[in-house]
This record gives sequence, C-alpha cells and structure tokens, in this order.
Amino acid sequence: MKRKERFEKVIAYFQEAMPQPNPELKFSSPYELICAVVLSAQCTDKRVNMVSPQLFAAYPDVQALSSADPSDVKRIIASISYPNSKAEHLVEMARGIVEKHGGEVPSEIEELMKLSGVGRKTANVVASIIYDKPVIAVDTHVFRLSHRLGLSEGKTPDAVEKDLERYIPENLRAKAHHWLILHGRYICTSRAPRCAECALKPYCKYFTSQTAL
Repeated sequence: MKRKERFEKVIAYFQEAMPQPNPELKFSSPYELICAVVLSAQCTDKRVNMVSPQLFAAYPDVQALSSADPSDVKRIIASISYPNSKAEHLVEMARGIVEKHGGEVPSEIEELMKLSGVGRKTANVVASIIYDKPVIAVDTHVFRLSHRLGLSEGKTPDAVEKDLERYIPENLRAKAHHWLILHGRYICTSRAPRCAECALKPYCKYFTSQTAL
C-alpha cells in the first residue's frame, strides 16, 4: 500500500470512529494548558490532572506563578516526574510570558519555543489547541504510531511532523494529533499492541509485517 493511500484509510477511519477527539489534560485557560503540557513530559496525563488543580489553586494565573519560589512549586508537583527542573521551568516560563508577552501566552510557535521548558511538541500542542494552528505535535505516542502504521519513517520527531503535515489536511491536523495519541495510549500500546482489536490493522505496516512471518 502506498503511503498516500494509507493516510487516506487511516484518516477516514478516525473521522468516523473519533469525530471529535478531546485532549485528556484538564485546563480552563491557555495558562493552565501550557503548564499542564510542561508537566506532562515523561509523565501521564492522569497524574498531571491529579496534581494541577493544587498548582492552579496556589498560582491561579501567570502573574502569580511568575513571582513564585521554585521550591514552593516543587513541593506541589513533587509526585510529577522531574519536579526540580519542571518547577524551575514553570516559574521561568511564567516570567517570560509576563515580561515579554504582557501576561498572554503567545500564539506563534517560535515565540512559544523561546519560553523556558517549552520545546516544539509543547509549542505545537498549545498552538493547535488554543490558537487553532495547523500543526501536529509529535510526542512518543505519535512518533511510535507513525512508524508502526507506516505513515512515516522519519528518524526524528521533526521529520515525522513533516511527513504527517504533508499528507494530513490543515483542517484535520489538530484532530490527528489527538487521534494518534489516544490510539497509542489505549490500543497500539508500546510493549503489547492490541492488534486483535485494532480496526486499523488492514492498513498497518507493522501488523502486515508480523502476520507475514
């Protein structure tokens, strides 16, 4: 199956099976989303959702977080992976938003990536969810599924992102990010993909290679 056809089949399936996918991170503002995405690096959304309400109660807006002591933030997020560095990043990120963007989370990828703790994945998530930018954030789930399904052979997240954006229409890219994340989280899991119950197996490069053995 050619890559273009594979993309068409995968997109058609998700449009029918998951027409309105939603992020699992809980947030009520751009400020809360960018904090939650920073916290979610190498950590589960479930854990972040358990911790973030306390963080936002203590620091309800970016101005409050910008003046926080990182050691106080660390105590709140202690159960999150890498609490030391994430506490430092959160405070520095908030200061950057206040000092350089008037307290508003920027909408441009390049400006987001200048903030402490914000890499391209985090920037793309914020830009696509909050500002409806036609970009795809490539996290571990998206990277893994793109290779397993045969959507990309890119060796880096940036290369995979380019492949996905080449074949996925702009109006579907924000949804596609969530489609792949959720499918990777619950069906095409890292160690034991649940191929028997996967509706994508007729178009999946990995499944085809396994059944050919």
